[in-house]
Amino acid sequence: MVSNSCYSFRSPTINTKPLIHSSSSVPSFTSCSLKSISFSSSKSKLVVLTKKHSDSGLRIRRYSSNPSFSVFSFKRDELITPRKKLQEEEEEVKEMTIKPVVRIAERKLIVKNRTILTGVPDNLITTSGSTSGPVEGVFIGAAFDEENSRHVLPIGALRDVRFLACFRFKLWWMAQKMGDRGSEIPLETQFLLVETKEGSHIESDDGNEDNQIVYTVFLPLIEGSFRACLQGNANDELELCLESGDYDTKASSFSHSLFVHAGTDPFGTITEAIRAVKLHLKTFRQRHEKKLPGIVDYFGWCTWDAFYQEVTQEGVEAGLESLAKGGTPPKFVIIDDGWQSVGGDDHSSNDENEKKQQPLMRLTGIKENEKFQKKEDPKTGIKNIVDIAKTEHGLKHVYVWHAITGYWGGVRPGIKEMEEYESLMKYPMLSKGVVENEPTWKTDVMAVQGLGLVNPKNVYKFYNELHSYLASAGIDGVKVDVQCILETLGAGLGGRVELTRQYHQALDGSVARNFPDNGCIACMSHNTDALYCSKQTAIVRASDDFYPRDPTSHTIHVAAVAYNSVFLGEIMQPDWDMFHSLHPAAEYHGSARAISGGPIYVSDAPGKHNFMLLKKLVLPDGSILRARLPGRPTRDCLFSDPARDRVSLLKIWNMNKYTGVLGVYNCQGAAWNKTERKNTFHETTSDAITGQIRGRDVHLIAEAATEPNWTGDCAIYCHRTGELITLPYNAAMPVSLKVLEHEIFTVTPIKVLSPGFSFAPLGLVNMFNAGGAIEGLKYVVEGGAKLTEIDDGYGGDQRAENCSNELVGKVSMEVKGCGKFGAYASAKPRRCTVDSNEVEFEYDSNSGLVTFCLEKLPDEDKKVHFVDVAL
Repeated sequence: MVSNSCYSFRSPTINTKPLIHSSSSVPSFTSCSLKSISFSSSKSKLVVLTKKHSDSGLRIRRYSSNPSFSVFSFKRDELITPRKKLQEEEEEVKEMTIKPVVRIAERKLIVKNRTILTGVPDNLITTSGSTSGPVEGVFIGAAFDEENSRHVLPIGALRDVRFLACFRFKLWWMAQKMGDRGSEIPLETQFLLVETKEGSHIESDDGNEDNQIVYTVFLPLIEGSFRACLQGNANDELELCLESGDYDTKASSFSHSLFVHAGTDPFGTITEAIRAVKLHLKTFRQRHEKKLPGIVDYFGWCTWDAFYQEVTQEGVEAGLESLAKGGTPPKFVIIDDGWQSVGGDDHSSNDENEKKQQPLMRLTGIKENEKFQKKEDPKTGIKNIVDIAKTEHGLKHVYVWHAITGYWGGVRPGIKEMEEYESLMKYPMLSKGVVENEPTWKTDVMAVQGLGLVNPKNVYKFYNELHSYLASAGIDGVKVDVQCILETLGAGLGGRVELTRQYHQALDGSVARNFPDNGCIACMSHNTDALYCSKQTAIVRASDDFYPRDPTSHTIHVAAVAYNSVFLGEIMQPDWDMFHSLHPAAEYHGSARAISGGPIYVSDAPGKHNFMLLKKLVLPDGSILRARLPGRPTRDCLFSDPARDRVSLLKIWNMNKYTGVLGVYNCQGAAWNKTERKNTFHETTSDAITGQIRGRDVHLIAEAATEPNWTGDCAIYCHRTGELITLPYNAAMPVSLKVLEHEIFTVTPIKVLSPGFSFAPLGLVNMFNAGGAIEGLKYVVEGGAKLTEIDDGYGGDQRAENCSNELVGKVSMEVKGCGKFGAYASAKPRRCTVDSNEVEFEYDSNSGLVTFCLEKLPDEDKKVHFVDVAL
């Protein structure tokens, strides 16, 4: 199982593979062969004093510090050194020279004895990452000849590798870029993962990493008033770019502007690196340390694509009623842009560019506009629609939208009731990289007309008064948009980092005070200025918008949310955005949301819904089957380019308690165009692309197994076709998809109860994330297992049969929701019971698929069905 809080529901036994062991769970070192360890930081030596080894055969393995990965694993009788050799080592003292995992030597950046960068300059400053926790990475900085507000430094040539870069193609949003040399690394790269070309993906049985592929993660950081990013140049050099965003905020020396870490597990390496950065900066928290708001476990509706800024409270009520009538009642709503009191500037402008534009609206008051005021009693305000949503439509959460500066144009100066916030007009000053990636910013309405920026000293008062008013009306949270604009407004205020920090500290404080469920969604916020000061917000929009009328956007969207989640998912739970259920790409988007691990919500106009699709996502009570982690590309997809290369499919993995889920998507045909600086179609084949899936594509699938000696065999259920197959460890199954086609697979470890008798639960097979329904699982081997005999000629594709009077085993499950339940059984079950009542079931002897119906939701006091399958 993925979480250390999961346990068998009929046994008090806690999962035997805890994620973080308390000190009491770790054996004393005095019982091991290791007597003492000391480090000499000056000479990078490890001195090990040993004495006679214990006969216990206890070995200690070091793993990732990520709570999604085991920290320590203790195994007995594993690779025991022969007793004779142990006796010969009695009281021996050894001194071993240990080379750091990441080091610079002979003008090379070397990780685990692989050269990553060459031609490293002499003015780099390196500091061991061990000062920021048990991660053997290195911090990199540089010394310059003179102080400046912007520095660019080549740090070495990057060649003969594969990389994944998450870069900002717009001020607000990141996207992915793959390549194999430094010149292909885009401007504004905020996350870089590099894979060495030599080595094997297969883990070594003895823990030896010498022949394994090494993954190196580069994290440009915040240092003082400066923010760093990466970029490539024509000489294949990786460059470090440092900017303050304020001509008067200057520096010449940096020591911790870039963190580099390496390992053989890409996901674990990233988590370890982010943790080291967190311990160093002390300005943000990781995703697993934050409280997820309740909206993530329910289906929701957002007003944006249904009404845009023309939303009214009548429209909100119509949308809620329309979805509920079809059997998919939303339990949260986001009232997007259009509810606030806003207005344009009074004066006319002489600027020719401004004359061509619509006036930029600015916030003129804390309270709602007249569209959200009850005609009979205007003072009731937005509380009226909140009360209707919760009392008449059963909603649990109501959120509203606002920009981080109040509104798109900020807070309008000179408004009497807003004077206390001391708003002043500021004009965005964008970094060179952003302007080159997004040239249209030069004439953007914000750049031309400016924003009314609340004085940073008063911004907490502004947020608190806004949020306390909303909370008093029953609002549960806010979607805070336009966040990256702050980096452009730091001139004269200490720079981009300082202004962003002040605003986010105020926002965090206000959300904590007014919205106890931590109700906040970060949006248009993909800069590290904001990410690395996020202590409170737990949900972040993962990519540019869902654009229902832009045909180039749909494949791009699914690829972008998956790859951005590799980075963003370490800090917050990525939100893969709303979508339309009645749309040519609806299933494509909907299935991706189902495996994202984040909130699931649509932006359908009232009466325009596909309920057949929605019922694959939503249970009749409005809850969803949410996966437990951020959805991310599989290990073998991290460095392929499924949007551009014309040959690759995108595979996305996630975990439930007892199953994994794997989505496969053809995302070819459109991508961000470096030359035209926008998303464009490109030539692709009309034929299907063929890839392959394996059980181990679900990276943590072993965590779903109920036994430590699981063989690696999996049952795999195809959602679209309803086919079930079993795959041995490392065996592959082909998958062929055309552009905009997808497939979802439920992946479950197979439990062998006795020779010929195996089982694997699948879940509610009509739902995209079927396995998310299984809340508890326990296997009991009965006396009949001792009586089973298998003929010598028995093969794995044959079906065994229990001919005795005794049961071979019983599988007990807790199942959420209702609908068609499925499982794999190598032999036909004796009986199936639901809540102690025997039910009819169907059994396909060819595939081993067992199905039966859970006809209704569990009783409210039970929350789950108790399901037993006897074999």
